[in-house]
This record gives sequence, structure tokens and C-alpha cells, in this order.
Amino acid sequence: MPEFNIKHITRYTYEALVKDSVNHIILYPKEDEYQKVLKHDLKISGHPRVDTFIDYYGNKVGFFTYSERHRELEIYSELTVSTTPKALPIDTIFSELEWTDLQNLRFHVPYIDYLKWEAFNSLPELQGIMDGLLKKESTPYQTALNYCNYVYEQFNYIQGVTTVQTKLDEIWQLKAGVCQDFAHILSQMLRMANIPAKYVSGYICPNKNGMRGEGATHAWVEAYIPSYGWLGLDPTNNCIANETYVRLAFGRSFNDCSPVKGVYKGPSSHKLTVQVIVSYDNGVTEQLDPIVEIEPEQPAAPIVQGNSYRRNLELMQQIQQQQQQ
Repeated sequence: MPEFNIKHITRYTYEALVKDSVNHIILYPKEDEYQKVLKHDLKISGHPRVDTFIDYYGNKVGFFTYSERHRELEIYSELTVSTTPKALPIDTIFSELEWTDLQNLRFHVPYIDYLKWEAFNSLPELQGIMDGLLKKESTPYQTALNYCNYVYEQFNYIQGVTTVQTKLDEIWQLKAGVCQDFAHILSQMLRMANIPAKYVSGYICPNKNGMRGEGATHAWVEAYIPSYGWLGLDPTNNCIANETYVRLAFGRSFNDCSPVKGVYKGPSSHKLTVQVIVSYDNGVTEQLDPIVEIEPEQPAAPIVQGNSYRRNLELMQQIQQQQQQ
């Protein structure tokens, strides 16, 4: 079983003193038969109390408030995680039966949310391409692999051309973006084909194989395959996401899985930097350049002031109170 040590450091630096920083973090890896958390240290500036709860999608979420005046907020997360490879699906000749099984999931929890696709201007064009890729007697597994390959081959990996707010229309027109954009397009295609699809955030480990997205937070997709379960697919690298991927969160899109987001009271100008360091089980360490400015696929904390700030603060407090009841 591979074992990885991951340090994820998020740092906000403000142009002047700020206060009442209310934050929502998803930095707690999933735990199941294929992924075990051996150790997790979380250190936050000001040592605030961190309350946790399980959100709608089953993610463990932390919530904290840093009330004192400060010019910097650092969130330091260090993980030791072991992973186990998951056997791949066995392709079957009974494709019609599998498609029927998927059709029957349309109104079943938890699949409903992962089948809702987004309407956008180029939908007819995308549907035509999908129809061309869907070969006769293709199984859901084969179809998912074909769609993953299409996104990998037709979209260019270019940092800086999109942001976390970029919509499908713009991604489709650009035919370019980063991991979150590739994941959003593949999720859309799978859902349109009636295959439930999760957006997944996490890390690729180790970062010595030359894969896109290594050594930083990454995004990929999990597709539901009948008789198998959830299969990880990485359209950024055109591969199956298996034991070298560490999962942090699931959701319908990036908005459900942002590792760090929050609000504060103070001037709007700030700088956000992120550093990810990966150590392998053999003790070798590789890392990004020391403290680099945030990549487009990383989350920037919304800056909200005045009445909007108060509404966000009250919402955070309501969530906290509900979890304590």
C-alpha cells in the first residue's frame, strides 16, 4: 500500500489589518477501504476552535472564526495517507442491461444530484459529438473512457485562461483550461449520457511522473458504473484515478469542494498563496516553488463587506448552531 505525506499550506496576506475572518475548510481526506488517514495535523493562525460537520455530499467540513485583528492568515494541513489500488471494472457484453440499470437510477438518492447537467449555448454541438462517440453496444464503462479521452485530446491544458467562476460556455469556446475545467466538461458529458458523475478534489501523489496537476490540488471525476460502483477518471491526464490519487471531497462542481473559502471584515485587497509538498513513502520529497501565487484552479476567498458580510456571517453561524443541536 502506497503511503504519502502531504503538506498543504494556504496563506492570506492583507494590505491592512482585518478582523472577523470566518472560514470554511475541506481539508479532511476521505476514509474508506481504499484510503486511510494515518495522521492529520491542522494548524491555523490565532489557534481558533475548529468545529466540524458532515455536509450534504458526505464531506467532512471545518468551520472557524479568527476574530482578532491580523494581517496574515495561514492554514497549515499535514497529512499521512495510505491508499490501496481498486480493481478495475470487468467489461461485459450485457451493455443493454447496464444502460437499463442506469435509467432506473434517475430518481434514486444519491444519484439524482450527480445526474443534473447544466444547460449552455453549445449544448446541441456537444450532444452531436457525444452521439458520434457512442458506438453500438458500448457499455457505460467504455463510454466513460471514450468521453475522458475526448476531453484530453480536444482541450488544451493552459493555466491562467480560466478562473473558478468560468462557465461551461466559455470553457467550450476556449477548448482550454486547467484540471477543474476538464473535470466540469467530462462531468457534463457523463450526466448527459445518464451516467452519474461526481466532481472530485484532492491530490495526485507522488509528483514524480510528470503528470499535469501533480504537487498541487487537483480535480477529476468519478463515474458510476453498474455492477462496479464509482470509477475515478482523470481527463486532464487521460487515465483512471487510482491509488496515486488522494481524495479530499466530492460534489457536483468546484463550488461544493473548495478546500478553503470564507469572508472577513476589512480592505478588499489581499494576496493568496498556496504551497503543496509531497513526500513519498521512501522518504524522498518533492515540492512546488516555495510559496507560489495561487493557480487559477485554486479557490480565492470571496471578499464581502457591509450587509453582505453580515449575511454570510449569520449563515455560517446558523450552520454551526444546527450542527451543535
